[in-house]
Order: sequence, then structure tokens, then C-alpha cells
Amino acid sequence: MSGPLRRLVTIVEETLLEGGRPVETPSRRCAALAVIRNPHAGRYVEDLSDLMALGTELGRLLPERAVAALGLPASAVQSFGKAALVGAEGELEHAAALLHSTLGTPFRQVLGKGAALIPSSKKRGRPGAAFDIPLGHTEAAKVRSHFDGMEVLVPDAPREDEIVVAVAVTDGGRPHPRVGGLRTDQVTGADGLT
Repeated sequence: MSGPLRRLVTIVEETLLEGGRPVETPSRRCAALAVIRNPHAGRYVEDLSDLMALGTELGRLLPERAVAALGLPASAVQSFGKAALVGAEGELEHAAALLHSTLGTPFRQVLGKGAALIPSSKKRGRPGAAFDIPLGHTEAAKVRSHFDGMEVLVPDAPREDEIVVAVAVTDGGRPHPRVGGLRTDQVTGADGLT
């Protein structure tokens, strides 16, 4: 990968017990994060195409790392999300340039699917600040069992002139879902909603 990459972090969570009850099939999720230097920190720049191009690279690198860390085929991923935490000298628009313009297409290519919108969030924060990666079903946004989030942090990032870019994937929904809605066995994936 070209560009100002300082660190890569991969976090895997496995939930075995939820609400005091064993989880029949342990729920696993993984976040892959990249800490990058923000080339526009501290100044307004009209053209953010360099960040968009970097988003394309991260859109392949980070999902590949996350899927590999879960040790499953990309086709088995059930939910996904993306987020960015911008250092104090950056703008939320810098995060938007990384996340929204070009990151989604390669993310979907890595998975070989992804009809639904990829949930996302942006935030400004200091080194070590926690932020959430929202999660939703890859094919149908109305699958409530997959409305979730994964909290992540990097202890020394973002520095004032950095951005932490993160993606997350899961092998299922929340443990013990009980709030109704579209079930995974009812998903058609034709419109990204159902």
C-alpha cells in the first residue's frame, strides 16, 4: 500500500456467553484498523482526491485483513461496517473522503457481495479515544439481528495529524436476538433492504 501508513491493528472478539446464557454458536467479529498521516491536517484543501484514492487502497487492505483474521471465507461474512477517527488538526470531511467515495466498492469486492449500504461513522478525537464501527447485514439493511457496533481504539492514535480508518466484519448477528424483524433465512438481497 502506498501512502502515509503508520500502523495496522487487528482486533478479534468472540462472544461465548451473553446475558448469563451460553451462545450456541459463538459470535465472532473482527475490526481491522489503519493509522495514517493526514496530508491535509491543519489546513483547508478543496481537492480531497488523494484521500479518496487512499480510501480505495484501504477498502481492499482492511477487509482482507479482517476476513483473514476471522479465518473464514469472505462469502461467510454476514455484517459489515466502517468508521474513522480524525485527529484534532483534521476535518470530518477528511474522514468522509476516505470512507464514502471509494472505500465501499473494493470492500464489497473482497467479500464478493454487499447489496446493503455499509453503515459508517465519523468522529474527531484524541489519541486512545474509543470510537464505534456501526454494523449491519451485508445484503439486507432490515435484518435487525445484525444491527450492532464494535468499539475500537488505538492507544497512541490518532495524533493531531492522523486519521484512524477502521472496518469491521462479523460471522453473524448479535447473540440471542429477540427483537423481531427480517430473519437471515428471509433475505433476498435484491434491493439492499430485504
